[in-house]
Amino acid sequence: MDFLLWFMIGFILIGLLVFVSMKKRMETKLAHVKANPDTEETSRDTKHLILWVWSVTAWGVASIALVVWWFNSTSG
Repeated sequence: MDFLLWFMIGFILIGLLVFVSMKKRMETKLAHVKANPDTEETSRDTKHLILWVWSVTAWGVASIALVVWWFNSTSG
């Protein structure tokens, strides 16, 4: 098997494990933001939540791009 396939599998699995492990902490921050909307901590937690959503989105787009790239490289 080629390097691109192993890189793609590793990238997807490691990213999935990282984001799943962070999920509970982000749920706690979201609950804190909902319960205390007017505190200074809420602003910081909101920034962390937004960054997490953007990170998950970027990881998903990169994973899709790797899969497409792998299929394109194996078909030719």
